[in-house]
Order: sequence, then C-alpha cells, then structure tokens
Amino acid sequence: MAQTFIPENNRVEAISPALDVELRQFYKVFDGEPAVKGVSLEVRKGEFFSILGPSGCGKTTILRAIAGFEVPSSGEVFIQGELMNRVPPYRRPVNTVFQSYALFNHLTVAQNIAFGLKIQKLPKTEIETRVAEALAGVRMETFAHRYPNQLSGGQRQRVALARALVNRPAVVLLDEPLGALDLKLRKEMQVELSRLHRELGLTFVMVTHDQEEALSLSDRIAVLRAGKIEQVGTPSEIYERPRTAFVADFIGDTNLFKGELNTQDSNIVKLVTQTGLAIAVQSPSVPPANTIAVSIRPEKINLSSQPPASADNCFQGRLQHAMYLGTRVQCVVALESGETLIVMQPNPAPDLPELDAPVYASWSAKDCLALEMNDEG
Repeated sequence: MAQTFIPENNRVEAISPALDVELRQFYKVFDGEPAVKGVSLEVRKGEFFSILGPSGCGKTTILRAIAGFEVPSSGEVFIQGELMNRVPPYRRPVNTVFQSYALFNHLTVAQNIAFGLKIQKLPKTEIETRVAEALAGVRMETFAHRYPNQLSGGQRQRVALARALVNRPAVVLLDEPLGALDLKLRKEMQVELSRLHRELGLTFVMVTHDQEEALSLSDRIAVLRAGKIEQVGTPSEIYERPRTAFVADFIGDTNLFKGELNTQDSNIVKLVTQTGLAIAVQSPSVPPANTIAVSIRPEKINLSSQPPASADNCFQGRLQHAMYLGTRVQCVVALESGETLIVMQPNPAPDLPELDAPVYASWSAKDCLALEMNDEG
C-alpha cells in the first residue's frame, strides 16, 4: 500500500481569543487510510457549531480529536488558545454527550450528575448546589432519586446533558445526541438544546448526519465529505447558496441536473443536459467551467395544467405521483425529455391535475444555482 502523505507543520501561530476551538490542517490516518484530510475550522465563543455529513465522512473522528480520544496524525487542535494535541481528555475543558447516554445504571440521576464533581473532590455542599442547578437547567428536579432504567429516552438524554454541563466546561461536544430518540422526542429535545445553549452561553459543537437538525439548531455548519470540508456557513448560506453539487444534494431536497454551457450573455446562460433539456440560469452564479451542475429546490418550482404566461424555464411532463405530507404535497413529474422532477407544493395544491395528466413545471432563472462539479469520493 502506498504511504499516505501528511504535510508537516511545526510552526504554531497565535490563536484568536474570539475562538474556543480551532483545527489547523488536521489529518487522521487509520491503518494507512486517511479518515480526515487536512481539515481546518474555527469555532467561535458561544457558538452552536455543527459538523454535518454522511456516515464515514470523518465527522466523529474530528469530535473525538477535540475531546482528546484521538491524537492527530498531523496538524493541531486548539481549545481556548491552548494546543491540545498531547493533552489527555480529563484535562481538557470539554465534556461530551454521547448518543448512547453512557449513564451508570447503578447510580441515581443525582449521583450520575455528581460523579465527575466527586472525582474532582469538590466540597459536598458545592456538589449538592451544582447538581441542583444542573437538574433545574434541564428541568429534571423531581427525578433526582430515580435510576436511568426508570426514565424515558428523552429524560435520559437530559440527564446526560446535565452531567456534561455540571462541570462547567468551556465547550460541550454533542455526538449524534438525539439519534436514539423517536421523531417526537427528537423535536422536543431540539427545542431543549436550543434553550440551553441560549441560556448558558456555552460553545456547543455537534456532530450529526441529520440535515434538518443541523439547520434548525446551528449558528454555523461545516459540511464534510470524504474527510474534507466542502463548505462552512450559516444554515441559510448552506441551504440557499451551496458551493458544490454535493452540498446542494446533501442539504435538503433538490433537483440536480448535469450538463454543459451552451449560450451565455450578461444575464442568462443556458445549460444543456445530455437529454437536450435547456435550462436558463442567471449567469452571475455560474462557476468558471464548461461542465457544471444546476440545482433547483423543489419549493421553487410551480406546477400548472396550462403553460404560464411567462417563465424563464417551462417544461411539459406528466404527474407521476403526489404524496400528501400535511402542510405540503410532494409531486413527482416525469418530463418529456426523460428527467424526473421533485416538486413541493403547498396544501391544498393549486391547479394540480390528476395523476398521469399533462402538467407544466416552471421556475425562474434566478432560482437556479450553477455549481461546481466534484466527483471525488
């Protein structure tokens, strides 16, 4: 097997005091295979920062490196301006909340929360005060004397949060914290996490593969792919202005077309797919390449039984499927060119024809995003 090249960097420059976490050119190699490839990122004080990506992209490895459970193969990890590469986990100003909760079943809720404080040999009165504060923070005061097996999944997750917060860490690390909960509980705990972050003012770093969770909770998101960062930005930037086809496709639903530029003027370019579909795109968003991808979000597309009076893009097809989603109707349209469109319509959907009936799908050129193609796995 070829040796993996990892650049050396022995120079450590000063870190900004406005940052709680910084990674510089972080590499991690397992058995000769790089899991993380030169990731650099900055997490600001008091920020809710999410690392989002598919399974196996390296996001948990990054979180474990911040926590101290993984040592970098190369690069640096800083917490509050201090280099942490060789600092063991118990000496770092961080606490981790795991998906599995990792509670001690033989200890009560209060004893679980107090465990770390007792290890520090703090006075009994201080321990009692801090445990009471932590229980109040997660609204679990009446459960202090129960055991973990007497709690629901959401309650156990609150105890795990209280145990992480009671040590008053500078940074709270969240490893898929809501992944084991059902949908209703997950929604409730998202509200709780947001409330705790706002009230405590601590820095939260969360790893998740759930796009909706990251969009709803985060101040900023880093989208990871195959060990590299594709984009860092606010939720609206990531969703509305993705930089690559991967980010557009991974974050939410989109219709993605690949093709080549055919015509161009100062305002509009035409992208032509292999099937001959010509899509008008507002030109300021077009990257400098002949072969590009165009993304159109399902909610930007209009459906009608008659062609609209004016539209930059209008294509005829047939309505293949309509799925009722409560406040919305998700439609699948087979275009005459052979492509398939996903369209999101409000409920009740206006002017929606019967299944297999002819339909017109239209959208504005300004709602198209022309994106870089990146086929690296």
